[in-house]
Amino acid sequence: MSEEVIVKYCSPTLAGIKTGSLFSCSYDSKNEVCAFLRELNISLRNKGVRFMPLRFKDKKVLIYAYRPSKLLPEVQGKEADELLSRRGYCTQNCGRCLSRLMERLSESDEFPHEIGLFLGYPVSDVKGFIENNACGAKCVGCWKVYGDADQAQKQFERFKKCTKVYQQQFERGRPLTRLTVAR
Repeated sequence: MSEEVIVKYCSPTLAGIKTGSLFSCSYDSKNEVCAFLRELNISLRNKGVRFMPLRFKDKKVLIYAYRPSKLLPEVQGKEADELLSRRGYCTQNCGRCLSRLMERLSESDEFPHEIGLFLGYPVSDVKGFIENNACGAKCVGCWKVYGDADQAQKQFERFKKCTKVYQQQFERGRPLTRLTVAR
């Protein structure tokens, strides 16, 4: 795992325009991954971004980068809360929500469909994905869209532009701590 990988997959979250990002990478030592994430969290503690391993499996770790200040309001919205509560989540606490997500990830090789809510996807799209068994989307970008396709396309472009700018800045030597916006 490297800062370059983090910039590639997490730029919109680092910029504060996306609730969360997921990425997977290979690892040799679980302890090294945890130590790297601990140091990363310390260096970004004042920026409002957290990194945590959600699952270790087959020498791959699934890492979740997120903004707790954005996550809690999103999962506590009426529709999101209903969807998550039906799946055993307690949306009153970020830690408990993330623990339940980790349990759900360990129960199956598939991602639990509600994971989109943790990434900041619109509730209508997450519900549409579940109700339509991932079929019949209006468009596809960072996620499958069942609601407002125009708004989603704008978000996809915004995320793409952000990632491009962040990668360019990182290649020019701007450190991750300076790329991460405080929120």
